[in-house]
Amino acid sequence: MDQSVPQTDLKQEILTLFERNAGELESLSGGPLNRFRPAAYDDFNRLGIPTAKNEAYKYTPIENYLRGEYDIEFKANPFRINLKEIFRCDIPELDTDVVLTLNGFYYPTDQTPALPEGIIICSLNEASVRYPDIFSEHYSKYADTSADGLIAMNTLFAQDGVFIYLPPGKEFTRPLQVINLSHSLNNLRITRRNLIIASRDSRANIVFCDHTLCNQGYLTNSLTEVVLGENAHVDLARIQNENNLSSHIDNLFVHQLRNSDFKSHTITLHAGMSRNNFFVSLNEPGANCNLNGLFLCDQKQHVANFVLMNHKSPHCTSNQLFKGILDEESTGTFNGKIHVWKDAQKTQAYQRNNNILLSTTARMNSKPHLEIYADDVKCSHGATTGQIDNDALFYLRTRGISEKEAKHLLMYAFANEIVSEIFVDVLKTRIIHLVEKRLRRELMRCNYGCR
Repeated sequence: MDQSVPQTDLKQEILTLFERNAGELESLSGGPLNRFRPAAYDDFNRLGIPTAKNEAYKYTPIENYLRGEYDIEFKANPFRINLKEIFRCDIPELDTDVVLTLNGFYYPTDQTPALPEGIIICSLNEASVRYPDIFSEHYSKYADTSADGLIAMNTLFAQDGVFIYLPPGKEFTRPLQVINLSHSLNNLRITRRNLIIASRDSRANIVFCDHTLCNQGYLTNSLTEVVLGENAHVDLARIQNENNLSSHIDNLFVHQLRNSDFKSHTITLHAGMSRNNFFVSLNEPGANCNLNGLFLCDQKQHVANFVLMNHKSPHCTSNQLFKGILDEESTGTFNGKIHVWKDAQKTQAYQRNNNILLSTTARMNSKPHLEIYADDVKCSHGATTGQIDNDALFYLRTRGISEKEAKHLLMYAFANEIVSEIFVDVLKTRIIHLVEKRLRRELMRCNYGCR
């Protein structure tokens, strides 16, 4: 990539793109979406694209990935999708209700999930018009545009995505699978925005699957806000399997109230660059959060995971476990912070990052850290990066197992600590199979052609 173009030019290019298309963008969006654009514009103009001077992005040259010639769509693609013809998912026939997005837009299908009364699943833009009170209470209240230029840029261009609302005491009868498809004959810039609201005593199991359908470059800026009311439970899994020309930035904001429980499992199998940012706020006593992540990369792929776990209230717990397997010239980063506020006594928070390097040219940068202002807490953090355990490898080989197969078994056992936490048994079994194929370099992205 050409690194001679100054970052300020890229910022101005994006601002100009918005200015030239603001009229069309706002005419196609609901009022509550447009309301936040002026502040987002000012914040992005002030912040620009994060550089290496920003500690959170020190090892991810994000500006390099944002450069290039990309088309952008401000209207939903009108062509009809026949999933059986165009899309061959690596996780088919799950016992789930399915929702689609195409290039960031909610895609209406003929099959509407049979939902318990009161549950809403629809287009984000539609929700801003049909349910303005619910929508406005939460939209953009947790994603702070003044803190990060990429968050501001998402809010500036946000038009659509998925809106999920669970009333008090309601739950899905089956897990919900949200399939995000990218499809274009040209390189494409995609903005995706989701809002998930789980009211008091509600429960939801949600699977996000990210796929590219063409051998083009896709630059995706995705942001999801999740709100958990008192005693709400949300289990969220994400499978990222995109082509190696794609760059994907994903921001997840989680706002938890009393005794709520949130679990996240992020499995990154393929992409040129994946950047996953997790911002969690434990706001009332008894809240619990578990974040798990696994990534496998080779060639010159780059995967970055960033976590900011805010313990704002006493008697809350959190656990972070992120693992990576890196080969060839791939690179990875983990930057995780546990911030325990002054009044958050009796906090229990744990953070671990473990990585395996399969080549001498693979690189991993890991920075787990704590910032504690309360004096009655139990917190720990740690990180390891190394090669496959030679003693374990020798033990397996003395049992008649070939070196290649022994390495595979050890890598599989390493990855299984994450995969075993997946909440849907069928999904867990399928992901185990995908990870096994990926470790054997038999798995490519879901779809090879563009029809």
